[in-house]
Amino acid sequence: MKKSLIALAALAASGVAMAQSSVTLYGVLDTGLTYSKGEESVYGMTHVGGNVNSRLGFRGVEDLGNGLKATFNLEAGMGVDDGTDYFTGSGMAFRRTSTVGLEGGFGSVRLGRMLTTSYLAVGRYDAFGDTGIGASLAWNIPQTGYAPRTENAISYTSPNFSGFKFGAEYGFGEQKRAGDNRYFGLGATYDNGPLSLGAGYDRLNGNTVDSTTTAEDQITWQLGGAYNFGVAKLMAFYKHSKYQAAGLNAALFPDVKFKTFGLGVSAPVGAAGEVKASFNNYKMSDNLGKANQLSLGYVHNLSKRTALYSTYSYIKNKDGLAFQLNGAMAGAGLKDGEKQHGLQLGVRHAF
Repeated sequence: MKKSLIALAALAASGVAMAQSSVTLYGVLDTGLTYSKGEESVYGMTHVGGNVNSRLGFRGVEDLGNGLKATFNLEAGMGVDDGTDYFTGSGMAFRRTSTVGLEGGFGSVRLGRMLTTSYLAVGRYDAFGDTGIGASLAWNIPQTGYAPRTENAISYTSPNFSGFKFGAEYGFGEQKRAGDNRYFGLGATYDNGPLSLGAGYDRLNGNTVDSTTTAEDQITWQLGGAYNFGVAKLMAFYKHSKYQAAGLNAALFPDVKFKTFGLGVSAPVGAAGEVKASFNNYKMSDNLGKANQLSLGYVHNLSKRTALYSTYSYIKNKDGLAFQLNGAMAGAGLKDGEKQHGLQLGVRHAF
């Protein structure tokens, strides 16, 4: 009898401990059909996602008492069409997010790989959520060189002060030269009812490889805002990046500036639909080219977790710029070296 009471007491204590900790499995599966028309017409399955980027994640929290909590988040991106990780192209890797940290009344501190505070502050003003062919190219790594994530990083996010929050990250370059590949960023947001504002600053040092090769320092500032009128939500942002040559041969390479201006609108349609549209203007300094992009989309929610969507986008380059739509099918290219159309039809399911 005594042993039974001890066992029950241990089980009860275990239950209390388990109640103070939780682990959540979550994800999004998004795919469909993509048609891209440039120099060639190419169609196939959407890889990353046309409405929300596909992912599989685990997040957890443990209550340590006195308002202090331990947290972790692991999140992998995937292509639903072939099951591969879309960062590595092979097996699953937690390249979207990989963090462990603490949070409490002071805010939160995280260590690992994560979206930067600067990007989170302003990227939300892209009407297409930085996903699919309608997305702005402002934060597109292959075409603009801007990386919305940093790694080997320490991040701090403040508590909410009457709608105002701020944060910062420092990413270690982990190179022979301490300053190489080092990241520093700041972000601030204000959300109060229908009004939303955000601003960010980033600096990513080039990797000079012990001053033997040329690289680029990247300095970015960006700001944006939105206002929800009920019948429609208007949003806008401006992003300015300066690519500054570094290394022994820096004097041979002029600085280049990349500027993006975006306007967007989203509006509910009936009880389950949403229509959205955006315009993006891209410009490289020193007459290196410019481009305009128009996008139109519709999302129909079948439930809280499942939706059908369609997106059309068109981009036209000028003066030698060669931007292609985000998620365009490989091989489509640009018609006359300037234009490209894209269409996506797909389904999204969250769990």
